[in-house]
Amino acid sequence: MQNGKTGHGEEAQDKGGDPLSGAAPRLFEQALAILAGQIGQGALPAGTRLSESVIAAQFGISRAPARRALAELERLGLVEKAEGRGYRVRETDGRRGISSTPSSLALGSEDLRLVPQSSWERIYGEVEDEIVARVSYGSWRLNEAELARHYNVSRTVARDVIGRLQQSGVIRKDERARWYAPALTPGHIDELYELRWLLEPAALVKAASNLPAGLLSRLRASLEEAIAHAHEIGGDTLDRLEQELHVELLGHCGNRALMQAIALQQSLLIAHRFLYRWTPRLFETEPFLPEHLAVVERLEAGNPKAAAEALEQHLRVSRSRAAARVAAVVEQVNPEPLSYLERLD
Repeated sequence: MQNGKTGHGEEAQDKGGDPLSGAAPRLFEQALAILAGQIGQGALPAGTRLSESVIAAQFGISRAPARRALAELERLGLVEKAEGRGYRVRETDGRRGISSTPSSLALGSEDLRLVPQSSWERIYGEVEDEIVARVSYGSWRLNEAELARHYNVSRTVARDVIGRLQQSGVIRKDERARWYAPALTPGHIDELYELRWLLEPAALVKAASNLPAGLLSRLRASLEEAIAHAHEIGGDTLDRLEQELHVELLGHCGNRALMQAIALQQSLLIAHRFLYRWTPRLFETEPFLPEHLAVVERLEAGNPKAAAEALEQHLRVSRSRAAARVAAVVEQVNPEPLSYLERLD
């Protein structure tokens, strides 16, 4: 990324066989956990210099998730920008006296290496993020041959990535059968939300009788915790809460065709994953939290019809917030050119 911002892509090890699931830790999260632990234990003492390239090589990942892990470490106050390039580990009270000799990154053990998934899974998350980072600015054509060349993969692998991007609603075909990612214009956002408030409440009513024991109480507890700390939660928490209601809960509706139709419109959830990262404090407190809680409470009360009505109302009022986040991101993020993406407007 340019404009002084960190990168946003990460490989899709977390996605397993389903690019919409997001159940397991992402590569950057795994790298972040290990690095934070090493810093906390003093294995990486104050003054140690860290760089994207070294972390990527040590963990066997691309530079995008390495860059994201470093950005998160900086946000947590564990590292700071170093003179020139890279970062250096900061001195903290909890680590003073453990070690005072700066070192190079030397995780060393093969057990710490993050082994990415094979084929399309190795690059899917990064490609998805790169596209979503740009649709706030306009529509983009995706070139399959350039995608394969950029990541040094076969056309078959590139085609698999494209197929899954289509399944998640990120890209579609134009009238000449070429792949493109439509811009998140106000009109497109309105269309997507209108489809969502028509489809998701129907899925919710169907899901109500199929929910496993404990799911609603877990979702309510998560929302109540977030509301209690609304001024502190970040983009990752907002993304998780969105997934819990709109993907995990609705996924129990038992109608595969309906869920496939919903998934095509839920490209907005993927977009929000990026938008929340850059605009977690757009509102004083996140307004969707009490709205999600109202849906869950009505389900707990045994009134799926009222829950569906609350969900529809939530989606109707959410579209203007999505447009506001897109506008805010345009002011903050300036993605660099990529060979496989061509601006259309």
